[in-house]
Order: sequence, then structure tokens, then C-alpha cells
Amino acid sequence: MIKNVLFDLDGTLVDTAPDLANALNAVRLWRKLPKIPIDVIRPTISLGANVMIKFGFNLEVGEPGFDEIKEKFLDFYSENIAIETKLFEGMDDVLKKIENEQKTWGVVTNKSSYLTIPLLKALSLDKRAACIVCGDTVKHNKPHPAPVIHACKLMQANPASTIFIGDAKRDIESGSKAGTKTLIALYGYIENDANPDTWGADGMVRSPNEIHTKLEQVGK
Repeated sequence: MIKNVLFDLDGTLVDTAPDLANALNAVRLWRKLPKIPIDVIRPTISLGANVMIKFGFNLEVGEPGFDEIKEKFLDFYSENIAIETKLFEGMDDVLKKIENEQKTWGVVTNKSSYLTIPLLKALSLDKRAACIVCGDTVKHNKPHPAPVIHACKLMQANPASTIFIGDAKRDIESGSKAGTKTLIALYGYIENDANPDTWGADGMVRSPNEIHTKLEQVGK
């Protein structure tokens, strides 16, 4: 039986795409480059800032200009972190049902704490989450199992009765290695050429509204 639910942040729990895309385009405008449509940027978001910058500026880590662009991107984003960001449609009902069933839920993200905590506070989620594990909370990031293992310890949860929901392959790998069940959030920021069928998850959901049905199926 599933008693604990862990969520990836970007693309699973909350739709951060508008504010992250705005930050990327703000730096592109600074570089006198045209804006990129949000739907084109969206599939890169769960892969992190480095991948977004590579996509937006055709620059690799270590190349001239990369660090300056990344700094401006993160500065703009941190100052405008919750302008358009919100829970995915139906997610608030999911969280309320989890809470009403006296189950626990938490967040496991590779996003740095200086961005994660203000974002969750702005959305009034920081006090509701039983744990918040960020990219700088433990030594290793996803796909390493350490963040999920740490989250389970914070919640005093058995990994076997815990499920981790994410929209990236590294989420599924992290949860599986940590001993939890896993669900793929197909509504999230999945890369265009990705094949979630090969990720080895215990299930998939096309919207937050499907989560509780899947929790019951996976927990049997």
C-alpha cells in the first residue's frame, strides 16, 4: 500500500515553464536575439539550466560567454520565480486527497534550495510538504538514489510504501534505485525524442487527475 508520495518539482508538481521560458527569453533579448516560443522551450526545462542555455544560445558548459549567460538567466529567474508558475491543473486536489488520507508527500528536485524554497513559499506549499530535498541538500543529485533515500528518511517512510512521480528518466532511475515505486508524469516536460516506455516505471499518468487511480493500482 502506498503511504507516501514524492514529487519532482518542475514539470510534475508545478508548471514552472512560463517563468523559466521568460527568463531564457529575457537573456536572449539582452543578447539581441529573438524570443523562442514557450512550447519550443518546454521540453528542455526538466533537464536543468545548463541544457536550457545550450538550447537557447548554442553554447556548451565552459565555452566563452556560458557562465555570464547562466548567471543572468538565474538572476532574472530568481527575481521573477513565481509570476506565472502554478500547480498543474488538478494537482491541488491530489495534494488535498493525500493529506485527507493522512498520507505524507514531499518534493525531490535537482533545483537548488535558493530557488526551490522561495518558489514553494510563494505557492504556499513549503509548510504542507513533509520534506523538501533540493539539488544541494545531499551530495548526489538524481539519477543517484541518495535524494530519494534522504527524503524517505526525513518522512520516516519505508521506500517500499513510497512512490516517486517525475517527468524525466533520472526521476524514475532515482526512485527505482532507492526502492520506491515510480510513476511518469506524461503531462510534464518530456523531451520530444524521449521514450518513456523504456524507463522502467511502474506506471504513467497523463494528468494529475489520474494519480490516485494509479496509486491504488501500483499499491496492490
